[in-house]
Amino acid sequence: MNNMSMITLETIGRNIAKIRAEKGVSQEDLAGIAEVNRGYISRIENGHVAFSIPVLLKIAQGLKVSPDKLLS
Repeated sequence: MNNMSMITLETIGRNIAKIRAEKGVSQEDLAGIAEVNRGYISRIENGHVAFSIPVLLKIAQGLKVSPDKLLS
C-alpha cells in the first residue's frame, strides 16, 4: 500500500486550512482565487465535499505551494 492510498478528503482539507492560516490567507481570499464561494472552501477544509483537480490546482496556486504539498 502506498502513501497516496491513505490520503482522505479530511487530510487534504486539514492541509489546505493549515497552509492557508500559516500564510495569512482568508477563506474569502482563497475562494476568490479558486473561483468558488467561501462556503465551498470551508466544506473542502472540513473534508465534507469532494472537489475537482482544477479547484485543487487553483487552491495550490493561491497558496503558492505545489499541489503535492496539499496532498501530503
